[in-house]
Amino acid sequence: MPSPFPGMDPYLEGYLWPDVHHRLATQISDQLMPLLRPHYVARIEIQVVADETPEAEIGIMYPDVEIVRPSARSEISSGTAIKATSPAANAPAITPVSLSVPLLEIEVRLATVEIRDTAQNQLVTRIEILSPINKREPGLTKYREKRRRLHEAEVHLLEIDLLRRGQRPFIHPRIPPSAYMISLTRAKASFADIWAINLQDPLPVVPVPLRSPDADVTLDLTLAFTTIYDRAAYDLSINYQESPPPPSLTPAEQAYLKEIMARRG
Repeated sequence: MPSPFPGMDPYLEGYLWPDVHHRLATQISDQLMPLLRPHYVARIEIQVVADETPEAEIGIMYPDVEIVRPSARSEISSGTAIKATSPAANAPAITPVSLSVPLLEIEVRLATVEIRDTAQNQLVTRIEILSPINKREPGLTKYREKRRRLHEAEVHLLEIDLLRRGQRPFIHPRIPPSAYMISLTRAKASFADIWAINLQDPLPVVPVPLRSPDADVTLDLTLAFTTIYDRAAYDLSINYQESPPPPSLTPAEQAYLKEIMARRG
């Protein structure tokens, strides 16, 4: 059964997101390969990133991880009474402060699509599918630095942001508010092309630039998304009677969700 949404399905932004991320990267590579031959190839690069602030994803992307809190009381294992032997011992007790114990770092595997030329295996275009780690600190600053390095290396960068939560790496006052966003920064360009996408919008067909004088190829994101939704049978894992994962929908999005569910029956 297909997703009831014409574009991105907000119900996939939770614990299913890592699977969506990897499948989408693979499907993008598969869709582009016939268009790239024989001078280019699309390859999947896997990067292992440490999520240094996993608390932000507890119950969303990491539903089975709980924060362990220490007891506010101290117990004496021997059971022996302690007598006051100095004036300081008779001072009023200081109330301890309970703090969350930081979680150990969680390793996250991020899939990226790289388009390389077949002559010298040089990186031409990078397609990034943003993860929650890329959209909050400290990962946000690290990701922005990676964007800068790619631009300096004259690599085309296509960024696909299908997550409503977090802060976008690319911010500009002329970008309209939207649930999702896709941006394309061409090599040597001082501007970016932006697709602002709302919940009710289908995902666009976007250009994927190559080296001059080769023309752009096109990437049909709606086709890629509907393909992975069907192959992964995500409908079997989603309860559309519940609210989608955080953040909360806007009033307009809630009204649209109600309309979608009514049509779905």
